[in-house]
Amino acid sequence: MSVHAMTTSHPEPVGVDPVLLSAAVRAASVCAQTCTACADACLAEDMVAEMRRCIRTDLDCADICAATTRILSRQSAWNVDIVKAVLEACISICETCADECAEHAEMHEHCKVCAEACRHCAQACRELLATL
Repeated sequence: MSVHAMTTSHPEPVGVDPVLLSAAVRAASVCAQTCTACADACLAEDMVAEMRRCIRTDLDCADICAATTRILSRQSAWNVDIVKAVLEACISICETCADECAEHAEMHEHCKVCAEACRHCAQACRELLATL
């Protein structure tokens, strides 16, 4: 079942654009997986010690994106203030992670892919946040 189908089938919709909500859930989920995979790929690099900040940022971003996915997926008794704070945190860490990975993107394809996923997630969260 798709994220959008699940979002729109909820008996207590939260009153936000279901397309934007679904897009943010999908983007955060993809970003969490991508950041986890990027951290693992960084650990496999010969220059792993030089990748320490990137690994840490990837893992922090993965955790926040995973939490964002879960919080946005729960529509019952939605607290808009909490949702706003989570979206703002997700945007912030995604921008930080995208910048960090972009520094390594020319040398490591996985960092390039991760930076793109982070930027996409930040944008999806920003678009949803603008409607709250």
